[in-house]
Amino acid sequence: MVAGRYLIVNADDFGQSYGVSQGIIEAHEHGIVTSASLMVRWPAASAAAAYAQKHSTFSLGLHFDFAEWTYRDATWVCQYEVVRGDDPQAVAEEIARQLAAFRLLVGRDPTHLDSHQHAHREEPFRSALIQLARELAIPVRHFSPDIRYCGNFYGQTGTGAPIPEAISVDHLTETLEGLAPGLTELGCHPGYGHDLQSMYCRERAWEVKTLCDPRVRQVLSAERIELRSFSQLTGS
Repeated sequence: MVAGRYLIVNADDFGQSYGVSQGIIEAHEHGIVTSASLMVRWPAASAAAAYAQKHSTFSLGLHFDFAEWTYRDATWVCQYEVVRGDDPQAVAEEIARQLAAFRLLVGRDPTHLDSHQHAHREEPFRSALIQLARELAIPVRHFSPDIRYCGNFYGQTGTGAPIPEAISVDHLTETLEGLAPGLTELGCHPGYGHDLQSMYCRERAWEVKTLCDPRVRQVLSAERIELRSFSQLTGS
């Protein structure tokens, strides 16, 4: 018997700005987004958390925010740094602060863990988040063996050059048609970037449009891919 295919569509950066949150909510209510990851340090985090509290089927994880890097003048430049990666104690304290902030805002534990610009793929963030995920009994992106991560729905190259075709309906269709059996998390960054300072802005609105396109739902149905959320995995 062929195993089923299940898809979590998770929107990063929820709460980073009101425009980003607006786009994520639109992609959830009118598109295929099932989950989001909250950035607790930003001014729009409280409103984003309030939305999640009122929509119990919308899974909300914690998007740890340690730094942001921008590609400028042929090199990567640190736009801001919350905590230095060479100080494991400071990293542990910052993780505890952001988890406490999430609990205060949302009133419960996150359904999953990940991080801004995938910082937790490197030490000491990696070990700290894996340990926290074990303690909370929830998945952590890249390091939960039963959940495959797909990050190819992204409208820029590794150096910030635009690739709009990567967030088109045609490309998303190809991704869905090639989805392997089992559970996959598709990362995405829908939103509206008018109130955001980031190297990834106008692409967010393109993502909203694609994720809400009715043809995508038709592909899911034709391919017999079932949407899931992180809360369905953890029972949160």
